Amino acid sequence: MDFSKFTFRQIETDTEIKSFDCGDNDLNDFLVSDAKNYLRAMMALTYLLEDNDASKTVAYYSLLNDKIVFDPEDKHFWNKLNRKISNRKRRKEYPAVKIGRLAVSKVYSGNRIGEAILLQIKHMFSTMRRSACRFITVDAYSAAIPFYEKCGFSFLSEKDKNSKTRAMYFDLINFGA
Repeated sequence: MDFSKFTFRQIETDTEIKSFDCGDNDLNDFLVSDAKNYLRAMMALTYLLEDNDASKTVAYYSLLNDKIVFDPEDKHFWNKLNRKISNRKRRKEYPAVKIGRLAVSKVYSGNRIGEAILLQIKHMFSTMRRSACRFITVDAYSAAIPFYEKCGFSFLSEKDKNSKTRAMYFDLINFGA
């Protein structure tokens, strides 16, 4: 895939949204109806990947702040997580950035664009240091779980294993090491 014909930009209140269809009504609707509202409310930032030649939105994702919080009912997970953090720095919660939405247009699916976006997010928060965060989190739709697992994400808990979405995380500490 030739990424040189794509433009990456953050949505602003006056951004014109080019045509987009990822095959999921909820994800399509968020981009068209909610992304600018989340920006105005200072709740999430949405980024677009656009095809300059076709005048289409290739993909988008939204980011917001998050945290992983100690759950006394899931001590096994918490102990596993804490083993990766020095004793002096262990807390009951850890800073994270959440992927609120991530979608790739059906026209461009199968070109590893989602993987490239996740790499960009991992790079953004592990090297650019705009804000300190240790983890990336996502509430993954069931159909997207294999994608996130392939990209190194793990489950935060087993409590939601029968839910429509699963809470997952990626530890940035070893990214690029």
